[in-house]
Amino acid sequence: MTDKSQRLQELKESLAHAQPATLAIRDAIARSQHDEHSEALYLTSSYVFASASEAAARFAGDVPGNVYSRYTNPTVQQFEQRLAAMEAGEAACATSSGMAAILSTAMAFLKAGDHMICSQAVFGATIALFDKYLKKFAIDITYVPQTDLEAWQAAVKPNTKLLYCESPSNPLAEVADIAALSKIAKQAGARLVVDNCFCTPILQRPLTLGADLVIHSATKYIDGQGRCLGGAVVGSQEDINELVGVVRTCGPTLSAFNAWVLLKGLETLALRMAVHCRQAEQLARWLQQQPQVAKVYYCGLEEHPSYSLAKQQQPGGFGGVLAFEVKGGQQQAWQVIDATRLLSITANLGDAKTTITHPATTTHGRLSPEQRQAAGISDALIRISVGLEDIKDLQADLARALASIA
Repeated sequence: MTDKSQRLQELKESLAHAQPATLAIRDAIARSQHDEHSEALYLTSSYVFASASEAAARFAGDVPGNVYSRYTNPTVQQFEQRLAAMEAGEAACATSSGMAAILSTAMAFLKAGDHMICSQAVFGATIALFDKYLKKFAIDITYVPQTDLEAWQAAVKPNTKLLYCESPSNPLAEVADIAALSKIAKQAGARLVVDNCFCTPILQRPLTLGADLVIHSATKYIDGQGRCLGGAVVGSQEDINELVGVVRTCGPTLSAFNAWVLLKGLETLALRMAVHCRQAEQLARWLQQQPQVAKVYYCGLEEHPSYSLAKQQQPGGFGGVLAFEVKGGQQQAWQVIDATRLLSITANLGDAKTTITHPATTTHGRLSPEQRQAAGISDALIRISVGLEDIKDLQADLARALASIA
């Protein structure tokens, strides 16, 4: 073993008990012959084989090695390995977006005639995916309140194969009891899938609480600067092998360039999440004091129904997303949004730039009025993803906007 390879081996051993913030920077180092310090970017669609027999062996999976960048790329693999380590998972499968990660999971573990239980508080596009497309393939879906464990248990059927939730929820910050849902899933012989987009492994690690699979929209906090799309699923090696098969065949592939961007995002994730959490809590408490605000939704507020569980389940913090209802309805909510100057009117979240949106007509706009009502999405609701600007400037911008409906 050379001095360089020995040093990399020693680094790997030293990371066995490292914290996620360290793993985000130091895990899955794979330097080329050039000994680069930053991760290499491999922009190649295919790979060259020494012989026809070697090509056949790699295509068959008999020997390890890269085959085709639709499903094997060194930069993507580095991102997968690093995220898996941070989530305390055995392996990860990267995808082209968060929605691609959700669809790939459904395709890997559901078939016609199966049943899944889903929180009614998940992202609007997730419900649209399940209702408009999964049901076309004879998959039965039951929606239940996120925090009602009795409803989850009562919804179990003999053919239940998946339980699906995101915690905290978008945008009302409802927290799912992951350990309790894990018990329900295991008793039913089903998998528990948790979308960890809002927390990232810096704040919460669902696999350690009993989840079977963790889903990420890496587009959000993992990137952290609104630059590119990406998704990932983390879990056991056996389950991820199933997902890799879906990606290999169907092609919802994460590009090498986006994987490289996401790797760089992971390096600053812990620092950014600390500021997002601190500023979101400060802004939530400030909004509570504003006369134009009827209610604030943030699981870091003691009054929030999920506060105690969030404090226990999310040791890293309460997250950077909050929502609030203004006094009035859609007209007043739109007026506040339009009156902001500093905040960006966009539905993306997890950005260094603070964003503001009206969920009922954007992120949850494809849901029926009844579905929005069940999810608690009122016409007066506004969602803010709190960025990294100075908190005083954010408050000043919102104070001016709220004054427009005074």
